[in-house]
Amino acid sequence: MPVQNPMPMHWSRSAPGAPDPRKRMRGRFMADNTEPIAVLLIGARINKWWAVHHWIPVFRAMPRMLRELRKDPDSPLLGYRILWGPWFGQVTVVQYWRRAGDIRAFSHDESRTHRPAQDRFMARYMRANGAVGIWHEMLSVRAGSYQCLYGDMPPTGIGAFRGLDAVMNRPDGLGYVKGEDPQFAAITKH
Repeated sequence: MPVQNPMPMHWSRSAPGAPDPRKRMRGRFMADNTEPIAVLLIGARINKWWAVHHWIPVFRAMPRMLRELRKDPDSPLLGYRILWGPWFGQVTVVQYWRRAGDIRAFSHDESRTHRPAQDRFMARYMRANGAVGIWHEMLSVRAGSYQCLYGDMPPTGIGAFRGLDAVMNRPDGLGYVKGEDPQFAAITKH
């Protein structure tokens, strides 16, 4: 039986001409914020370790949904990152979507993985007597009302799929403007 590829801990649709997502970019950069975005935080916590039959299905369902969305070139999912912790037995998936309506449409679509998995989960959850806890938060953010700043990082988060522009301090010291910071330009040219 062939072994399936493990679930990647992060994934993003690459911006056109995006640099290598594993390579650090020296300097300061900002991601484009001219489009709205929706952020979905979804997590689970194992409350009863001995009730494996209740929490294993929860932890197996999310990778299937993310895999389905990754494979669909028209999917409104722009990227995600899986975070373990802060305590053992907890996991959070940070997801970036085009719009909040896209999240709602996916979650209610009977032909997709999520809705049937959610229905099965809720039936199991009601019988599980608190063996696993779940939570989610959805944030819908208007264009221009968020900032994404990166320093000496590879493209990550919103910057990985929206693209990055080099920035420098504004002359008045209040924020940033596009342009290469002379301090970093001197370092990277040596």
